[in-house]
Amino acid sequence: MLKTINMTIPTEILQKFDVPGPRYTSYPTADRFVEAFGEAQYLQALQERQLSPRSVSSPLSLYVHVPFCASLCYYCACNKIITGNYQKALDYLGDLTKEVDLLLPHLGEAQTVSQVHLGGGTPTFFKDQELRVLVRMLQTAFHWQPGGEFAIEVDPRTVDEARLDTLWSLGFNRLSLGVQDFEPQVQQAVNRVQTIDSIARLMQSAKSIGFGSINLDLIYGLPLQTQESWQRTLNSVLDLKPDRLAMYGYAHLPARFKPQRHIAMDSLPSGQDKTAMLSSALQTLQDAGYVYIGMDHFALPNDSLSVAKRQGRLHRNFQGYSTRPDGDLIGLGVSAIGSMGASYVQNARTLDEYSDALQHGRLPVVKGLSLTRDDLARRSIIMALMCQGRVELADIEQSHLLDFATYFSRELVQLDEFVQQGMVKRDAQVIEVTPTGWYLVRAIAMVFDKYAQADGQRAHFSKIL
Repeated sequence: MLKTINMTIPTEILQKFDVPGPRYTSYPTADRFVEAFGEAQYLQALQERQLSPRSVSSPLSLYVHVPFCASLCYYCACNKIITGNYQKALDYLGDLTKEVDLLLPHLGEAQTVSQVHLGGGTPTFFKDQELRVLVRMLQTAFHWQPGGEFAIEVDPRTVDEARLDTLWSLGFNRLSLGVQDFEPQVQQAVNRVQTIDSIARLMQSAKSIGFGSINLDLIYGLPLQTQESWQRTLNSVLDLKPDRLAMYGYAHLPARFKPQRHIAMDSLPSGQDKTAMLSSALQTLQDAGYVYIGMDHFALPNDSLSVAKRQGRLHRNFQGYSTRPDGDLIGLGVSAIGSMGASYVQNARTLDEYSDALQHGRLPVVKGLSLTRDDLARRSIIMALMCQGRVELADIEQSHLLDFATYFSRELVQLDEFVQQGMVKRDAQVIEVTPTGWYLVRAIAMVFDKYAQADGQRAHFSKIL
């Protein structure tokens, strides 16, 4: 078993801080959303944006959730619908159009979007004709900014070179391919079988077509994975040389996610083996020249994510790390989450509830949150830690009209444990995450999360590693 990561973090420290915690795509996190925030509150937030300068000066981001999948992946914790009935997808496309039609009068027409992300589920469950209808609808309703980031998640089993050409012609310039693992026995154990050769052909085709950034998703800690088999997968990934990698630790939570009940506990790697897999991946990828962006993300040095990190322009939203300034996000579709000003909003999680609201002329909002002054201050700190690894105390004091040392006195005491472990440096002006601290930045950020610090509030999160 590897005892260090890059010879800097002892394994016992990793294990000590490998506790349940949020991924901080938002603060407060989605588990804090309340049903008292509904359509009326969302409409008010939309109206406030329409009357504010940011409606002109700040481009929107769009997230569209496509929940359908043709088959079940046993590890999956996403909100998805397994179906062979394509009529459901056709009906859903109509519902997405209704949702946009209901939004536009309150948002203002011809709003510019700089970021579009189709996620799932499996967005490529839609056939080409329906994808064309969906994208044309979005391009009619919103102005897609030239040079923006327009991404789609792709199940490699659902696309070929011709479909990649279609995606490119529709305006997508970034792809995320779900790989997870290349070992045949692991793929069979999670019910997702695909070959290395098929992935290689798709990536070669995508690059020749012109896609500027290709991401591969990997998962460590899956059933039947071993340290040796994981290293073989990593070596295959390096041969493919994707622009970006998202590498997640598998969180086995069968009580919450029914598909995971297909996975036997005794088929999972031990905690020690899982930590060693992370260690080997960090070492292997960085030795190969990948930049560790943070929070499971890696990118080649010339990728825009790496450039943004070097220049201090990294941001984080519900889709993960981004090079685009933090702004308002419109979430469309079942369970989609959006942010508008100082508010978060989430749509209905079930297809029936989502569709019923739209059929009755209502936005399908079921919960959300209006952020308090305290929430906003803590969000600024947590996002600065997660993205820049650095908090300028004076900036927080000026932006939120508080005395940092007094307001966060308890948190600063807790932070000292990370200082002692060499993961954080701090003085009267700045808090800075060290290079070794990046690997546990979620634990560091959690110090400033008043909800996660409350007793019993973390058990429903996955572990950090």
